[in-house]
Amino acid sequence: MPYKVTPWYRRKRGTQVKTDYACQHTRSIVKHRTERKSSSKSVSQVQAQATEAMAEPAYTIPEFRQRTTEGTEEYQRVATNVSKGLSVIQEEIHRMRMVTKAQVDSLAIQREVKERMTKRTDWLDDIPKMPDFVLALRPHTVWEKTPIKLFCTVQGNPRPVVKWYKGGVPVDPLSAPGKYKIENKYGVHSLIISRCVVSDTAEYSAVATNPHGTATSMATVTVKRPAGGGELCHLGLVPHLTEIHPSKLEISLLDRFSVSFGQEGGAISLTCTMVVVPDLPNVPPIAQWYRDDKLLKPSQLVEMFVGGGVARLTLPHLAKDDEGLYTLRMFTKDGTAEHSAYLFVSDAASTVPGAPGSPMSVKAYDVNADYVLVAWKPPNTVNEAAITGYFVDRCEAGGDTWVQCNDTPVKVCKYPVHGLSVGRSYHFRVRAVNSAGISRPSRKSDKVMALDAAENERLQGKEEVIKIEGKYDIVIKDDDLEGYVTIPGEPTDLHASEVFKSYVVLSWKPPSPRGRAPLWYVIEKCVAGTGAWQRINTAVKLHSPRYPVFDLQDGQKYQFRVYSVNMYGSSEASAPSEPVQKVDEDGVPSAPGQVVATRNTKSSVFVQWEAPKVSKNLIGYYIDGRVVGAKEWFPCNHKPFRHNRFVVHGLTPGESYVFRVQAVNIYGLSDESQESSPIAVEPALATPSAPFGITMLSSDGSSITLAWKSPKHCGGSKVSAYYIDRRDADGLVWKEVNLEAVTERVCTVDNLTEGNFYEFKVQAANMAGVGVPSAPSAPMKCEAWNMEEPGPAYDLSFSEVRSHSLVILWKAPFYTGASAVTGYFVDMAKKGSSEFTTLNEEAVSHRYLQVSGLEEGETYVFRVRAVNTKGVGKASQVSEPVCARALPGTKEIEAGVDEETGDIFLSLEACEICEESKFVWSKNYKPIGDCPRVSVTSKGRTSRLTFTNPDKDDLGKYSVVVTDTDGVSASHTLTEDALNTMLELSHAIRHPVVPLKHGLNYEILEKGHVRFWLQAVKLSPSVSYRFIVNDKEVTSGEGQKISHDVATGVIQMTVDLFTRANEGTYTVQIHDGKAKTQSSLVLVGDVFKAALKEAEFQRKEHIRKQGPHFSEYLYFTVADDCTVMLACKVANVQKDTAFRWYKEEDEIVPETPPNVMSGACALPIPLFSRKDQGIYKAVLSDNRGKDTSTFDISGQVFDDIINAIAQIAGASASELVLQCTPEGIRLQCYMSYYTEEMKTVWKHKESKIASSEKMRIGGTAEMAWMQICDPTDKEKGNYSIEISDGVKTHTRTFDLSGQAYTDAYEEYLRLKAAAFAEKSEYMFICRPNTLHTSSSRRHDSARAPGAF
Repeated sequence: MPYKVTPWYRRKRGTQVKTDYACQHTRSIVKHRTERKSSSKSVSQVQAQATEAMAEPAYTIPEFRQRTTEGTEEYQRVATNVSKGLSVIQEEIHRMRMVTKAQVDSLAIQREVKERMTKRTDWLDDIPKMPDFVLALRPHTVWEKTPIKLFCTVQGNPRPVVKWYKGGVPVDPLSAPGKYKIENKYGVHSLIISRCVVSDTAEYSAVATNPHGTATSMATVTVKRPAGGGELCHLGLVPHLTEIHPSKLEISLLDRFSVSFGQEGGAISLTCTMVVVPDLPNVPPIAQWYRDDKLLKPSQLVEMFVGGGVARLTLPHLAKDDEGLYTLRMFTKDGTAEHSAYLFVSDAASTVPGAPGSPMSVKAYDVNADYVLVAWKPPNTVNEAAITGYFVDRCEAGGDTWVQCNDTPVKVCKYPVHGLSVGRSYHFRVRAVNSAGISRPSRKSDKVMALDAAENERLQGKEEVIKIEGKYDIVIKDDDLEGYVTIPGEPTDLHASEVFKSYVVLSWKPPSPRGRAPLWYVIEKCVAGTGAWQRINTAVKLHSPRYPVFDLQDGQKYQFRVYSVNMYGSSEASAPSEPVQKVDEDGVPSAPGQVVATRNTKSSVFVQWEAPKVSKNLIGYYIDGRVVGAKEWFPCNHKPFRHNRFVVHGLTPGESYVFRVQAVNIYGLSDESQESSPIAVEPALATPSAPFGITMLSSDGSSITLAWKSPKHCGGSKVSAYYIDRRDADGLVWKEVNLEAVTERVCTVDNLTEGNFYEFKVQAANMAGVGVPSAPSAPMKCEAWNMEEPGPAYDLSFSEVRSHSLVILWKAPFYTGASAVTGYFVDMAKKGSSEFTTLNEEAVSHRYLQVSGLEEGETYVFRVRAVNTKGVGKASQVSEPVCARALPGTKEIEAGVDEETGDIFLSLEACEICEESKFVWSKNYKPIGDCPRVSVTSKGRTSRLTFTNPDKDDLGKYSVVVTDTDGVSASHTLTEDALNTMLELSHAIRHPVVPLKHGLNYEILEKGHVRFWLQAVKLSPSVSYRFIVNDKEVTSGEGQKISHDVATGVIQMTVDLFTRANEGTYTVQIHDGKAKTQSSLVLVGDVFKAALKEAEFQRKEHIRKQGPHFSEYLYFTVADDCTVMLACKVANVQKDTAFRWYKEEDEIVPETPPNVMSGACALPIPLFSRKDQGIYKAVLSDNRGKDTSTFDISGQVFDDIINAIAQIAGASASELVLQCTPEGIRLQCYMSYYTEEMKTVWKHKESKIASSEKMRIGGTAEMAWMQICDPTDKEKGNYSIEISDGVKTHTRTFDLSGQAYTDAYEEYLRLKAAAFAEKSEYMFICRPNTLHTSSSRRHDSARAPGAF
């Protein structure tokens, strides 16, 4: 049977083949054996000599050598020792014999292995193999400025490609010419670094890649710098101290990252500052970052930095996958220093309103040659519609084209993706779908390569060890046996690994043996029990032992079987699977149990709940919150949380919330749990923290007066008492100072010994108990103060901290010195600096100062010095550091006027508050307390200061501080102008006026009725009003009607018969609730006469319209043929209604009788001219009445008609036409109608032509003309006619020059000669009648120009 000996580089133990005996020797013996280098010939000689020595007879003692008794005992003692020595020699000889035999056998086996390896080299080269490092990289430590060479040997088929990396970044020789050199000679890959520097210290890796996989070998390079070498210390470079290891550093964490909130697509950094002792640039501490207890490694999505006293984790591309509990772990001398905080990542704004959030945690499992199972976690749906399914997309690694894998949304959070290309790498992402649209895509999964796991396992080789004669280990791989197999065996263990309503995934084990030829599978199905098998995968070759089936009918049970196929043929069918039926996707967990919320901090709540009774492969939970009284829920977490307790952060202090929980699995979200009981966001009740800042205010030699600052945390209830202890500075025993509680933060300690030093500590107490004591104060000497300058101010505090300003407040010194305090100086310095700057050049008399010009985000400290007539006193204790940054959500004081009462007030809405918080109002930073000028009311997060009777005495700066918060405060300066404005508004509210849109007015209605009306901006249903006319109230009754409309705000009175008796003053008085107003209208004189005239006219109009009447009186129009039409419209006519036309009282009978029933009548006036001027009248009459309409065509009306005619005629005018006559040359312009009343102008060379004997102007109804009599060369040039219609001028031109003039002139002379000849012939015939002819001539000469 074929077998295989394991190559030396793959053995897990030594290279020797050991017998059972050889394995029992000690380590020193083995070492001695392996160091022997004798040949096989010398070994045989040693064996022969050892055999002869053992074959010699025993030694006999001669008689002369026999000893005495004492000698015998000595001899036996010596012989015994010699015997023992011989025994050792015999054992050594036996050992050498066995070792020699083992070496001979080993050499024989090695020789046989080499022979067999040589024979198998040819077919081994054809087997595909993943990269494997035969010789891995080794770590190196070198001195600075020396070269180093990293090398490795790798095997694989095809030959792998090796790339080098430094700290995860590819090594590019071109980036630093001469620095790096990469070589590959005889299968040895090397990276040469010339002249190493300290910065070359890093982890280097060689990554070998071929189509079948990737292998990596890593090693650390450490570059040392000799003591005193390198750059000078003044350059900031410290020699590398190798004797100090990072784990031996002392590390103290300072500013730690807090709970953070980010959004998808954004970036965030978690930073923690620290103190490292010793702090060496070349020995950074070891920092590890964890998310949900999983170690993070640097990548494109995670950036890490540690050094310079800072550890930073940056997430440059946030996704909901990044949400979780982040932990920083620093390795220190004493172990580890850790800090944890939660990071919340909310959904990015959806591109489609109402679409769900993106899925998360997309991962690929069960990777095969053309199949992979993609799984993910569902997003939370709070106010969005439920998710109906998911789309899965894939993208080849290195590309950016995404391909959708499923045509219809899959309803579970798993999807089998098939049809992948073998050897290619892919990324996957998922999108959620609901009724509103499709979500943003999830973060893409890690890269996976489509490879046949079974084929890789075969190529890697399953090893089998075979004993030869119980001594030799022969290692054989399965692949050694595959060369004798052609047709593969049948697959086994066919079963359904995933069963859902959408799909079923079939899985099986590959055949064994399978052969070395490429293998694929054929799948058949049949309805269970029928035996009618049908092939499924007809279109593609299936290379993986997995296959998803989608097209199964509901309610049917199916069986499946699989064939193995290769180039030689097909195997037998596998055993049929068990019957498989799709299942309904009703697998969501049951709703979680009771939800309980408890107090945690001022901005968080601790929520816990009972696990669901039916979990069904629970993934985690989603927690939702809602403000009490609101309708909208908000998500508390955006990634399923596995435990049944959760801390909800980012809540508004003092607000009340309720919470609910949903369980999550691959099928989706469960029903919501019942809501928790409402809970206000307050810190959990605890004892207060320690007071701090104990300072000495005064001493008289037998007592010391102390002051201290309030605890930073009150423990959820008001601090009600303080307890002080003291001890001698050189003693250990503390003594109580006060048995009864001290409520103020100032206390005088009596019964002290002058000259002694004392230490003090203070404890605060609340309803939860007494808190921890403060740190002992600095030793204070009890001696009488007798300096003339004042003592220190104390209790420095801050208010109204903003980005660039703040207000510092303090209390007056307890010890004033020789005279009263007259003022104060305030000094400021940046945190960590001892250089203080005095902020005020002159001392301020009040105990506060507004500081401006601060840098945003900078931290400052302050101190105060009191001044009296003797000088500047002792500086106060330095204040606590304060950062120039406003609290999130900070609001300012608003000044306003109450819309109901008219009260002037100042109001503040606090950005945070707790149950024990109080609003403390001050004027000019002096507490107001009980003052009759103002009243303070507080409700929830809002406090209002209301002025009783505001006046100039109330001007000033008002401030408010919210206790038991992180410094919520604000101020507002009440100025005189602002107060006057609010006083006016207050008076308007307290003495309200009904606002009017329109005051009292009138309008004339039809029938001659007169309507008096006004309109208010708003009226209530309870409004009351009255009309007063000439100082007498009028009411609705006969002849007048009064009414109002609340919706429009209109109040009106209608007078039916308006006469001269209605002249006078009209007033309306309105009373609506507390508001009043009135409006008046004076209707006398000319105004009244105009109204009366209009009313009478409307009344007559109404009467006129009771019979036949003109709805539109006479008007004119001009038709396209320039006919003038007098038209009118009639109404309320009957068949017997008569219609007549008149001009100057003369009736006109048109050719077509008017048809009154058509509603319109018209009188045509053709060829309109001045003779048509006059007064036209139309009369409409029947037995119900008569109506008349007149129209005066004269003056402006006549001009308007002519212009209308000119507009139509001018538009229709033709170009000028040349016409020759015996008298001269005539220019003619044809148009639809011409009359001499039209405004026409003839021009020659832009000069107006007047009618004369030389230039005659005239026209007919069809045209206008101009004739040049007896033309000469002077009449050459451009001629034009302009027709004006009052708006537009219509121009037509003719160029009478050049050839046109020559031709016209010749034609004129011809016509003139012809006319003369005709005339001469006529005179000859009529000669006897000379007198008549002469008379005729005179008549011809007197003819008008247009006669011919």
